[in-house]
Amino acid sequence: MFYLRESGGKLSFPYIPKAMSHHGCYVTSIGKLTRWLGEKCEEEGIDIFCPFSGDQVLYDENNHVIGVRTGDQGIDKNGNHKPNYEPGVDIKAKVTVFGEGTRGSLTKDLIQKFDLMKDKNPQNWAIGVKELWKVPEGRIDAGYVAHTMGHPLGHHIFGGGFIYGMQNDILDLGLVVGLDYKNPEIDPHHELQLLKTHPWIQSLLKDGELMSYGAKSLPEGGLYSLPKLYTNGALIIGDSAGFLNGMRLKGIHLAMKSGMLAAETIIEAFKNNDFTINTLSSFESKFKNSWAYKELYKARNFHQGFDKGLVYGMLNSGLGLFTNGRGFGYIDKLESKHGHKKMEKMSSQPISRYNNLKFDGKITFDKATDVYHSATKHDEDQIPHLHVIDKDICFTKCKEEFGNPCQYFCPASVYEVVNEGDSDRLQINFSNCVHCKTCDIMDPYQVINWKTPQSGDGPAWKNM
Repeated sequence: MFYLRESGGKLSFPYIPKAMSHHGCYVTSIGKLTRWLGEKCEEEGIDIFCPFSGDQVLYDENNHVIGVRTGDQGIDKNGNHKPNYEPGVDIKAKVTVFGEGTRGSLTKDLIQKFDLMKDKNPQNWAIGVKELWKVPEGRIDAGYVAHTMGHPLGHHIFGGGFIYGMQNDILDLGLVVGLDYKNPEIDPHHELQLLKTHPWIQSLLKDGELMSYGAKSLPEGGLYSLPKLYTNGALIIGDSAGFLNGMRLKGIHLAMKSGMLAAETIIEAFKNNDFTINTLSSFESKFKNSWAYKELYKARNFHQGFDKGLVYGMLNSGLGLFTNGRGFGYIDKLESKHGHKKMEKMSSQPISRYNNLKFDGKITFDKATDVYHSATKHDEDQIPHLHVIDKDICFTKCKEEFGNPCQYFCPASVYEVVNEGDSDRLQINFSNCVHCKTCDIMDPYQVINWKTPQSGDGPAWKNM
């Protein structure tokens, strides 16, 4: 189902476009699916090194990628070696495939080093904030899917809600918020709580129990925001590249297809004994000749069309169904810009939209409670994985112009402004981090750098 909601009711859309229809599809937990796929890989003799995160890209003397160095283990917060210290390991390969998920730290370095976004649209990001609920028996059917627009985001913030019915009376409830909003006080976690104040949502959750919480960034820029997908010794796939259809809010199938095309490319590279761009460039041509390209081409202007608001965006996407994705554009490609550059300064912002939001502990919850349900775990005696490159900006330009929006856009209360007499200081509660990487994306001065923490640390993602 697809609904347009206002604060007190909902209106179902009479027509569901084929691209938005999910009839005959499975609804599953990606966490469970990934673990199952891992077992299948190991049955085929594939080594899976877990839990080790990549810390550094390795290059040879010609600047060709030759592998990845994993992070050191057992270093305390002062940089000293603990008794259990283990140095990182160099894992070398003829071709390294970067599939780190959204805003991958190694992929980001690779893209910057080789200017792989040259002549591309900037990536347009969103954040999905999600809760899993156990609801009374029979409340929701397994396989039920609903998407919503309108409340609580209104007409000027890109995004919408989603509801999935899982087995055993589990309800997945979430909200996607475009990271290109104007008001620096927008808080995606609070928007999810506002979503649950809607009478329909409350009727679904009544007498239910919150089970899990999580957040994830989404690359919604589409076809023209994909970077160059190859360089000497390396390919980029999945969310790391931006293989996501924003119109359908689906990317897993595209990530899988990009991995399959990368595998075909690597087989050719081994046959030719050539691991440079001379062979690896065929990855891009394989993609352009695949159904994945055709799907993304039809949705290429979807997110960009919402730059002028919900009504224009819906009309543009509707017209796009009949113009092969062109929409209102007189040209084939609608331009976009970085979402954080759309944030407006505090002087032009309204009073906070959360003044009447109350956390009742039954339907609505504060961030600390939700983070607890994310089962996030970090060893606090390690070098924090969140780096503020220029702290002076925080309480000069950023505070004065934007009111330190990091304390709002983070869905896990990682960034906290603490008042100490006549001054403020920024407290980074890195152990709360749910690894959505919104801070790395949405900081207006781009001084926050998200790096991988000590391997194995982070949210559990057990059934998410």
